[in-house]
Amino acid sequence: MTIVGSVGIAGLGLDETAEPAAEIDAAVRLRELGYQTLWLAGGQGNNLEQISRIVRGTEGLRVASGIIGVLRVPAAEVARTFAALEAEHPGRFVVGLGGAHGPRPLPTLGAYLDALDTVPPVVPASARILAALGPRMLRLAADRAGGAYPYLVTPDYVADARKRLGDGPTLAVLVPVIPLAEPTAARELARASTAFYTNVPGYRRNFLRMGFGEADITDRSDAFVDGVTVWGGLESIVARVAEYHAAGADQVVLGLRLPPGADPAEDGVWQARLAQALLA
Repeated sequence: MTIVGSVGIAGLGLDETAEPAAEIDAAVRLRELGYQTLWLAGGQGNNLEQISRIVRGTEGLRVASGIIGVLRVPAAEVARTFAALEAEHPGRFVVGLGGAHGPRPLPTLGAYLDALDTVPPVVPASARILAALGPRMLRLAADRAGGAYPYLVTPDYVADARKRLGDGPTLAVLVPVIPLAEPTAARELARASTAFYTNVPGYRRNFLRMGFGEADITDRSDAFVDGVTVWGGLESIVARVAEYHAAGADQVVLGLRLPPGADPAEDGVWQARLAQALLA
């Protein structure tokens, strides 16, 4: 698996950047801070062009799609992009896949992987990672990809996922990181950050599997947001990230979230503070 580093970072701000030059500058800065893997969310669109720009515009930075929606982006397009980047910059594009929502998610994702396996140019399993949550999806990630990329999970979930995957596959875990030490403000932002996912069936089922009750999920209780997000001052954040590593995560991906209206410069300040604390 071409994911490297115990800590990665999600390019949440990069996903909204209009100017390609600004994207490259931001990515270069992240690499200079010490981050080795940048995760770019595909969301509801197709960010292969952005991934290509950032790979070509930086040195040594792995760029992972976290994630490409298999219902929206054709497998052939992913394969062509991977082949072009692999020829120019080997090992620097990690193909993160998911978004197979609907009545038959496993067959849907399985058919997509079949295409990547068999239609030239082939994307090898070792270069793929799946946005897996449930036991069957984790098994698919172990069998047909280089690992799994779950989101909004607890350290206990990570320990269980590590057992299900075995020692070989990579387990990269995306966590919302809220650098607010005041509990009320931090939990308010955590509730806002998780609201959408409590109504997504796959996520909701996983929250229940992790032991949260229906009311916890619906109301986004203190126990719920404390379990699936990371908040606090720098020391608290570092300690919580360590819990995920101790549970078996190979990489913890920091999804930094600041309050609405915060100075945009604060994002860079916290990227640097976290890099110094976690990557030094």
